[in-house]
Amino acid sequence: MGAQEIAAGSADRVSIAISGGIADVRLNRPDKMNALDPAMMAALLAAAERLGGEPGLRAVVLSGEGRAFCAGLDMASFAALASGEGGGLVPGRLADRTHGPANMFQHLALGWRGLPVPVIAALHGSAFGGGLQIALGADIRYVAPDAKLSVMEIRWGIVPDMGGTLLLRDLVRADVMRELTYGGRIVSGEEAVTLGLATRVCSDPREEALATGRVIAARNPDAIRAAKRLFNLADDDRSARILLAESSEQEAILGRPNQIEAVRANMERRTAVFRDPDNLTRDS
Repeated sequence: MGAQEIAAGSADRVSIAISGGIADVRLNRPDKMNALDPAMMAALLAAAERLGGEPGLRAVVLSGEGRAFCAGLDMASFAALASGEGGGLVPGRLADRTHGPANMFQHLALGWRGLPVPVIAALHGSAFGGGLQIALGADIRYVAPDAKLSVMEIRWGIVPDMGGTLLLRDLVRADVMRELTYGGRIVSGEEAVTLGLATRVCSDPREEALATGRVIAARNPDAIRAAKRLFNLADDDRSARILLAESSEQEAILGRPNQIEAVRANMERRTAVFRDPDNLTRDS
């Protein structure tokens, strides 16, 4: 396959260059640290769909332009949440299944896991919240030593709802998953490897990811795709139940007074004042 440039999705938010069977996919909103706005989400979904049917594809490298991999949800969207408007982020019900067992937000991360070839994420700068969940959907994650990773949703009064609860269970110990989710602690690339969030530390994660892509591209593609299918085998019922529960819990939190207060306090750089929970607790 010759080199080619492909614009994916809205406003050229994602670029794809394919050469030698390797798709070099780059989040391309560097002025906003590749934050997730609706156009970026649409572009990522389009990119994954496009690559799912790409002939001759052997591997995918996923990285971000500029200072960060992805800083998470766009601040303008959080501002809308703080006003109680929701920012148009949830056009329907989160519990609606639009992509097999997942909704659109979950498919932003799980779509990479669903590609038939290995996906290698190269992380530098920040990989926060939704950005981290997208990276968790990759098969392999290379990180810069000074990269910053965080399950940051709790800072905005929400839970990880892009497949994060499902993906974290396969990568880190249960107590680590809980600590990172409950507190939103930021970890370095070095610690991320120790915890299981990342594969290994590299001085240049993208170049290392491309090198690994070339190694994979030189192997029997039938065997590579078969191996990925085998690794992806899971209890589908369990996965579907976790994803639906993730969406239902998030739906119950969004727009509630405590969630709005979490966003406002974070944006105003003050201590949040929360109400005691009422009937938000849900049956497991």
